[in-house]
Amino acid sequence: MSNMRLDKFLSEMGFGTRTEVKQFIKKKFVSVNGEIARKPEMKINPQEDQVLFQDEVVAYKKFEYIMLNKPSGVVSATEDKRDKTVIDLVEDAVRKDLFPVGRLDKDTEGLLLLTNDGILAHQLLSPKKHVNKIYFAKVQGEVTEEDVQLFAKGFQVEDEFFAMPSKLTVLEKNMVSQVELTIVEGKFHQVKRMFAAIGKEVLYLKRIQMGKLCLDDTLALGEYRELTQEELDLLKDK
Repeated sequence: MSNMRLDKFLSEMGFGTRTEVKQFIKKKFVSVNGEIARKPEMKINPQEDQVLFQDEVVAYKKFEYIMLNKPSGVVSATEDKRDKTVIDLVEDAVRKDLFPVGRLDKDTEGLLLLTNDGILAHQLLSPKKHVNKIYFAKVQGEVTEEDVQLFAKGFQVEDEFFAMPSKLTVLEKNMVSQVELTIVEGKFHQVKRMFAAIGKEVLYLKRIQMGKLCLDDTLALGEYRELTQEELDLLKDK
């Protein structure tokens, strides 16, 4: 890979702003290949040069991929003046330029991918790619076989919104039905709007899968971990 400025490298790896990093270099906290670094504009090769910050090796990570089990009450944004964001939950990420791939409503739980890989995010979110998103929902009222068939054909939800064909599976019929819904779109409040159109209210919603990536059921709400290489390959459909 190409060379980059030392201060940019350290900033990207989470050691502070460029201004803060310059102060660290001034204080002789940083060395490159065994020599004390003196200039923030010094050019390094992140994959070949050894950079130490207070005697700890700084490993370069171009992309980071984190699976989060999003809790309710947290917004899918990088920053928000009123609410805690999904980025606020990830305290020990290496990269400081992570963003959520798509969004889950504030009161929706479940699988959310955080990354700084814009190309992968585009592939997952592009309407042309038709990437499956699977949700578990609790719905007020009995979900019928007619509902299942309607969802399978696709239907007019609102004046401006025709829902593409989706797979609705009824797990439990009752006054509150439990269902799984697979959709390929990602419109604003889509699942809630689809059920509202057939006179039913979504009481609880959780995303459990995106593409071939399944939510790790050992992750408690608010917990996260890095994707394994196998999971990353599944997402990239190798």
